[in-house]
Amino acid sequence: MNNNYLIPANSKKSMLILGFFTPIDLIIFAVGCFVTLAFLFIFNDKLVMSSLLLVLSPALIASFLVMPVPNYHNVLQLLTNIIMFFAGRKRYYWRGWCIQDGEK
Repeated sequence: MNNNYLIPANSKKSMLILGFFTPIDLIIFAVGCFVTLAFLFIFNDKLVMSSLLLVLSPALIASFLVMPVPNYHNVLQLLTNIIMFFAGRKRYYWRGWCIQDGEK
């Protein structure tokens, strides 16, 4: 087989709930929907169009965070990777196994 490896494209999807969500994703989505429902019960008679967007914003933000995107399982993972890239170490030190990497 010429040392070619065949890795299934969906090998990580089996570790996700319904193939898309991690437990924290479902918790974020449930909390966002619960807060939105609580806001709807609290402000049910006084809603106008400007405040409707404010009341629905927790569910909209939670839905945006758990929405699937290509190459990442959702937007939350993409944002986490971006933050870790910019906030992480900027200077990398080589620790190789070559003989020339020793003390001089």
